[in-house]
Amino acid sequence: MGHLDVNAVGFTLPDGRRLLREVTFRVGEGAKVALVGPNGTGKTTLLRILAGDLAASDGAVTRSGGLGVMRQFIGKVRDDTTVRDLLVSVAPEAVRRAAAEVERTELAMMERESEQDQLDYAQALADWGEVGGYDWETFWDVCTVAALGTPFERAQWRKVSTLSGGEQKRVVLEALLRGPDEVLLLDEPDNYLDVPGKRWLEGRLVESPKTVLFVSHDRELLDRVATRIATLEPSRGGNTVWVHPGRFSTYEDARADRNARLEELRKRWDEERVKLRELVVMYRQKAAYNSDMASRLRAAETRLRRFEEAGPPEAVPLRQKVSMRLTGGRTAKRAVVATGLELRVDGGQLMAPFDAEIWFGERVGILGSNGSGKSHFLRLLAAGGSDPDTEHEPVGDVRPAPVEHAGRVVLGSRVRPGWFAQTHDHAALHGRSLLEILHRGDDHRAGMPRDVAARALDRYGLARAAEQTFDSLSGGQQARLQILLLELSGATLLLLDEPTDNLDLHSAEALEDALAAFEGTVLAVTHDRWFARGLDRFLVFRADGRVVASDEPVWDEGRVARAR
Repeated sequence: MGHLDVNAVGFTLPDGRRLLREVTFRVGEGAKVALVGPNGTGKTTLLRILAGDLAASDGAVTRSGGLGVMRQFIGKVRDDTTVRDLLVSVAPEAVRRAAAEVERTELAMMERESEQDQLDYAQALADWGEVGGYDWETFWDVCTVAALGTPFERAQWRKVSTLSGGEQKRVVLEALLRGPDEVLLLDEPDNYLDVPGKRWLEGRLVESPKTVLFVSHDRELLDRVATRIATLEPSRGGNTVWVHPGRFSTYEDARADRNARLEELRKRWDEERVKLRELVVMYRQKAAYNSDMASRLRAAETRLRRFEEAGPPEAVPLRQKVSMRLTGGRTAKRAVVATGLELRVDGGQLMAPFDAEIWFGERVGILGSNGSGKSHFLRLLAAGGSDPDTEHEPVGDVRPAPVEHAGRVVLGSRVRPGWFAQTHDHAALHGRSLLEILHRGDDHRAGMPRDVAARALDRYGLARAAEQTFDSLSGGQQARLQILLLELSGATLLLLDEPTDNLDLHSAEALEDALAAFEGTVLAVTHDRWFARGLDRFLVFRADGRVVASDEPVWDEGRVARAR
């Protein structure tokens, strides 16, 4: 068993802004503590400090037991990383070092094949065996079979980019939850998981003896798993932590009561300071013509000085305000028509041919297990369908990769697709500040004066991040900027791929309100059980490879049966 102590940790950003201030809390042995808070308050930064990726500006972190870490990027890996690389990355340090040496010496031997290279390679293999590397490969076989239905021998050289986001998460979660580390840091472990996967994760976390600190925005998962809730509260002098010692079901009421008490204490403090200042003014006036009042003046000044030196009570946390204004516009009655549409990958069938009609104004959920083709379907629509006219070109700078398919899917008149990408993979936005992105515009979005752009960012709670680059934002801030760009683009068909995955609860509620007022059509891939309650109907990508319509959400579809 292990534990984690965070004592007065602070962190200052490179631009001098104080992000974290005196963050203090404890994750006791076997506890499951959720770390929540508005997007951009520093949840991922704090986890990186606890993992040793970043050095705190001040304070200290102590821990007992081995540490396993799931970082936020898991689920959106799009480089040449293999499944083996991914599993090695979450193994103990000794295993990581030995694996790296095997890879280095093997490559050197392939390039030169000298006697020394062969000796180095043989030594690296011996060291691999010494740290239990072959036992780890047996362990990873259990993980890949459980996560992917594929033995490690076949899965290890597969590129992680060929896995869905949920499959990437499941591979790493299997390794961490089955592994030897006593303390786990999980940054949004439920993102990209389908609902059966979330239910599996909930069950495994509840039954696990491990000590877990995790970030999540899924209210159902929070309520079932978390034994305590640590909230990063926004503050002008650096964000601090408040810990609710109970379940999430009692969290909102407890937080409201706490904030009301803080507001009352601050009000009383302000009133007392006014009284003390008025007392000093009175005695100062009297002392001007009565020397007997000098001692009383000094006493009143001392009392005021000590009162102000003690400082006010803890400030009421800043309330993040997010206001989204998705407008849209009228289109043809039939916004999307699919006829004999068959989704394919590498020449093989992904989903069987299906027909579908989606009407103007509908809010349609796209449901199914990970890897069933839901994101493929959205990308095909985001590109304008099978044979798009000029009016169906996607808004924004992003052009989705071609989607292999048979049959046809066409968009109706005046339907302009706006795509919210699950992985936030927008190369055109990288390296650019938020103000620059809005100020310069793009081929489909007019540029904005800087003062107007600043006001738009403020509506989305992004004013303080205006000079930051897109790639330096938190996942939730990137999600909010994507939605703002959709608002400004003139899209009449919103294609939302897991839009609430990275949004804090307040931002998710703002998105729901904006979608309710949107004049247009919405298709949303989601595994968010709460968000799905606001949708009209559903297309379910079933485990047998068929796509069927449903008036109610269907969450129990398993893995699509196909060769892997």
